[in-house]
Amino acid sequence: VPMVAPGNVQVHVINSTLAKVHWDPVPLKTVRGHLQGYKIYYWKVQSLSRRSKRHVEKKILTFRGNKTSGMLPGLEPYSSYKLNVRVVNGKGEGPASPDKVFKTPEGVPSSPSFLKITNPTLDSLTLEWGSPTHPNGVLTSYILKFQPINNTHELGPLVEIRLPANESSFILKNLNYSTRYKFYFNAQTSVGSGSQITEEAVTIMDE
Repeated sequence: VPMVAPGNVQVHVINSTLAKVHWDPVPLKTVRGHLQGYKIYYWKVQSLSRRSKRHVEKKILTFRGNKTSGMLPGLEPYSSYKLNVRVVNGKGEGPASPDKVFKTPEGVPSSPSFLKITNPTLDSLTLEWGSPTHPNGVLTSYILKFQPINNTHELGPLVEIRLPANESSFILKNLNYSTRYKFYFNAQTSVGSGSQITEEAVTIMDE
């Protein structure tokens, strides 16, 4: 098997899901056989928004021939990763380069996990929601938009409310009685808005 590890491993983080890795080729005489390529082993150490450790699954990308760089796609935003590089010949892999740590920046969050509308009164509705399964960063706020729907299914004016990131319920007041409303709800990080979920609910006709 090869004798030495690739040197001078550098990671250039391009965005929240993509990084480029560079390394110096090993001297050909240390390959001790036919140079088949290089392998990058990489794994997520932790999510920076959730401090939970979990089973670490190592991923491997193989780059054929005498390449000295490669792309790592499909990374998770706002996470800490480690990687190392090894050279490969027909017999197997050489030793691993020292582990390199890198972090991906924040991304936009996934949609809130649920939106439930309860306690209808003449002029109010209560909204309850769950935080996104993948915050992909630090949540800065939730955005609630809503509009009335009339009997001919036309949509009325859209109202937008920004809600604090640490809230999980909100009472919406001053609504019209016996009116159907359509709600659009999403979470935000400093990068931008995540995908929204929609829901409809009706205020009651009379108490």
